[in-house]
Amino acid sequence: MNSTSHPEPYAPPARRIHWIMAVLVILVIPLGFAMMNMDSGPTQDRLFDLHRSIGFTILCLAVIRVLIRILNPPPAPPEGMPKALWIVANTVHYALYVLIFVMPVLGWLASNAFGSAVSIFGLFTLPNIIAKNDALADLFGDWHARLGFVMTALVIMHAGAGLWHGVILRDGVLSRMWPGLSR
Repeated sequence: MNSTSHPEPYAPPARRIHWIMAVLVILVIPLGFAMMNMDSGPTQDRLFDLHRSIGFTILCLAVIRVLIRILNPPPAPPEGMPKALWIVANTVHYALYVLIFVMPVLGWLASNAFGSAVSIFGLFTLPNIIAKNDALADLFGDWHARLGFVMTALVIMHAGAGLWHGVILRDGVLSRMWPGLSR
């Protein structure tokens, strides 16, 4: 593709929810790594509360995002994009979709199993979905952390691919999602 091609953009609601969630995911990932690598205490507790609150917000927005996707199906693949590349892109997208649902739920389960309530920005507390259980806290916490690394890798791949399309190839693919660039 050349710089004069203009692939069909995503619908404005899809673009908005994408960028809102992108900001939240980019915040929650380093927050998670930071809180796990600091000494126990009030600062770590506040970071846990913030991490949980953002995670729950991501879960709620994920539901809205799926509804937006159903109501505004994504555009067709850009003309000329190799099928293998489109398959990789879709695989990464669907993996990210799965993780934006699974990660908050695993975090909620891990917190409950650890014996911690999940307070959302101090406004309300989520119900416990399981009772305190050290073995399950370790299991859910380990999987939440492992998938956090997977999520980080996928986010880096996704952002890198967007930049590659926008800066190197200049093929219009980035403009499909970037607000204000689509025509």
